[in-house]
Amino acid sequence: MIRTDGLHMHFGGIRAVNGVSLEIPRGRITGLIGPNGAGKTTLFNVVAGHHKPTAGRVYLDGEDVTGLTAHELFARGLLRTFQIAHEFSTLTVRENLMMVPGGQPGERLWNAWFRIGRVQARERDIQRQADQVLDFLQITHMAHQLAGNLSGGQKKLLELGRTMMINPKVVFLDEVGAGVNRTLLKTVTTAIQRLNRERGYTFCMIEHDMNLIGQLCDSVVVMAEGKVLCQGSAAQVQRDQRVVEAYLGKSLIHP
Repeated sequence: MIRTDGLHMHFGGIRAVNGVSLEIPRGRITGLIGPNGAGKTTLFNVVAGHHKPTAGRVYLDGEDVTGLTAHELFARGLLRTFQIAHEFSTLTVRENLMMVPGGQPGERLWNAWFRIGRVQARERDIQRQADQVLDFLQITHMAHQLAGNLSGGQKKLLELGRTMMINPKVVFLDEVGAGVNRTLLKTVTTAIQRLNRERGYTFCMIEHDMNLIGQLCDSVVVMAEGKVLCQGSAAQVQRDQRVVEAYLGKSLIHP
């Protein structure tokens, strides 16, 4: 679903991403791990269109999308979430979901004045879709709460719900478990697994919680110093001496 070829992202003399070539398989959950400063978030930002790469290519579903902006990639079905949720804090949870689909007729002043029936019909369709997402995520009871009043974990669920409003090809998750209590994290992980298994969503996730990585991910890519260090299952990368030295620490070596 995603392929990068010799990807570089330099900031002055800093090579945050330094020749990364990798593949994210269609319909799988891929983990991206590494120490702080390894280049993980920068890689996400380049692939998702927030930074234009210094060199190299990015392919989405076989199409060269190098240098496309975030909103252009959004329209092609590539979405990303953030470690700190970016909700519309003064809108309700349902309204946050309803904001996602693009090209709504109500966005045009002419339609709002002279085609009100069309606008209202589309809004009803989007509201039904939002309610289905709320039901899927088991947060129907939060529909009318202001998003700014949600807990950190609830905001992560809301971000996941927003990705569901356009049926994306691939979703990049940035530390979905950070700041989420264990009970709510189970709801988040169950939703990710269901979206992958039942709807075929492709996920790539940055995460420091190796238990969560092991639970969710089919394969794991390890980065260090802007490069891919190794790739394999969660168990394999935890046993790799290079990973231990760069990131995990000797205490996690299994006999």
